[in-house]
Parts: sequence; C-alpha cells; structure tokens
Amino acid sequence: MTTRPRPLVAGNWKMNGLKASLSEIIALRDAVAAGGFGHAEAAVCPPATLIAACAEVAKGSALAIGGQDCHAKGAGAHTGDVSADMLRDAGATYVILGHSERRTDHLETSQQVKAKAEGAIGAGLRVIICVGESEAQRQAGATLMVVGEQVAESWPDSANPENLVIAYEPIWAIGTGLTPTVDDVAEVHGFLRREVVRLAGPGGAGIRLLYGGSVKPSNAAELLGVAEVDGALVGGASLKAADFLGIAGVYR
Repeated sequence: MTTRPRPLVAGNWKMNGLKASLSEIIALRDAVAAGGFGHAEAAVCPPATLIAACAEVAKGSALAIGGQDCHAKGAGAHTGDVSADMLRDAGATYVILGHSERRTDHLETSQQVKAKAEGAIGAGLRVIICVGESEAQRQAGATLMVVGEQVAESWPDSANPENLVIAYEPIWAIGTGLTPTVDDVAEVHGFLRREVVRLAGPGGAGIRLLYGGSVKPSNAAELLGVAEVDGALVGGASLKAADFLGIAGVYR
C-alpha cells in the first residue's frame, strides 16, 4: 500500500500585499501553531517586497514562506529580476514557477521554467511548478496533452519528492469562480500521477500534486478529497487568514 505524501496548502498572493498585510501572516503563524492546518504543511508566497518581512514574522514556526518566480541564474546583469539565491537569503524555502500568469503575461516557455527550477533547486529551494490548460484547449479535448507536455518539458533533472511539487491550475478556473467537476480533477490528477511516476520512477508516488483554481472554503473539502490531490495552491482566498484557514481546515 502506497503511503500518501503529506498535504501542502500554499497561498499565492500574486501582486497583492503591503506591510499592513503582515497581520495576516501573524494570524496564519499562530493558527499553524494551534493546529489550524492539521497534518498539512502551510506555506505563503507573498510578493518579493514582503518575503524578508514575512520570513522574519514566521521565523521559528512551521509556516513556510516562498517566492512567486526567480531567474534561472544565481546573479548577473538581469535588471529587475530576483535569483533563487536572493529568495533563499531573504528567508524563502519555496518558489512558484511556471504559473499561467507568467506563461501568458511574460511568454514564459516550459524550457525556461525548467531552467528556473533547476536553478532554484540548486539554491536549496523547493519548487512548485504550475501546469494547466486554457478554456479553448479544454473544449478541444487537449487537456491531458497540454498538461502532459508542460510537465515533461518543465521537469528539472534533479527532481525528487523533497524538492518538487506540481500544481494543476486550469487557466479558465483561476480567479473566475469557475471550477472543474470532481471527475475532471480526478482525471487530470490521475494522469499527472502516472506522468510523474514515468518521469521520476517509483519515487514519483511521493511528489505532491496540488489543485488550484477558485479553491475556497465552500468547495475545499470536495476538491481536496479527490484521489491524487495532495493539497491546494490558493490564490485570492489566501489573502485573508480566515479564508485560507477555512480551506486548510479540511486537514484538521
């Protein structure tokens, strides 16, 4: 019998958050200490301007802090970019890579995501690689082909259960209030598990597969109860500690 990996509930604050938002990190830190995330691991990925401050608030606690992107190289003439070494130095232990908003807004390719992932892993970070299809791709019946290609082409050579997480986020469900059916999620996550095992070997059974896309307290139990769903990558609902805890409470 295969032992399921420990769930991860990670928040992606995107381009939101000012110093006043540290009160939400304090609330989350205290809630984690009080068992609010149950047996799940807790992480928050704030904008780069808040990583150091959030890491200081969370220092010594079980709340992990992460970045939302990084450059593939550790340093150099790359104005405006942030390296994985800088994230680690600021106190981050995770980094989100390949989010659809990066792939769309910045035209990031899976090959670039792979290079970033390898750089991040080399710097000692855990990477959360995002994959997902557009509405047009889903309607064309290409969902599994699209996410399969994204996983394979973004896959870092040094991937293992300790440094890699895959997050399935259907683009059409991000911030729209729309969500796939439980059967849709089960189909994609089952496919992803087979692909991850194909790429990583038997150890792929321990790589966590997160679901993301309009996850909220009202649908968390249903979505996170799907086979091969090992947690959630949460967007807007992670900005307020109460909402985020409403999702993580599934694992209490």
